[in-house]
Amino acid sequence: MFSMLAHVIPGSKVLDLFTGSGALGLESLSRGAESCVFVDESRECVNTVKLNLATLRLKGGKVVQNDVMKMLSRVSLTQYDVIFADPPYWKNVGDRDFVREMFEIENLANILADDGMLVIEADERAEIDCGEIWDQIDRRKYGGCAIFFFQKKGVID
Repeated sequence: MFSMLAHVIPGSKVLDLFTGSGALGLESLSRGAESCVFVDESRECVNTVKLNLATLRLKGGKVVQNDVMKMLSRVSLTQYDVIFADPPYWKNVGDRDFVREMFEIENLANILADDGMLVIEADERAEIDCGEIWDQIDRRKYGGCAIFFFQKKGVID
């Protein structure tokens, strides 16, 4: 995944949603991202990311404990060059579909830079309806998961 983003990451502003251990944001910082905001609702995940940032001595990280959907709904002046989202997978009928909910939040497009990249990890069987303002530019399968790459419509690589 990071080889596909090699031209985007250096100097970028990154947002790591549903951060878990912070692996995607930490990797971005280690590859030259200017900054990364890590967001997770879990106190345990937030504490893990803080520990990982300190252990790896990476600069530019900010850790936020918050509900991702609520945070995305707020108007923000910050735009990010790369947004990673690794939400809990939808597996069974009735499970919460975080990816669908993300694309229903209009502000998601506002916080991604015009030439930015939205990268979502989902179950390998997932079919994502990204709405009318997004282009799915790639999809890669790795084991039981798939990585989806999106840009705003009209963006040319």
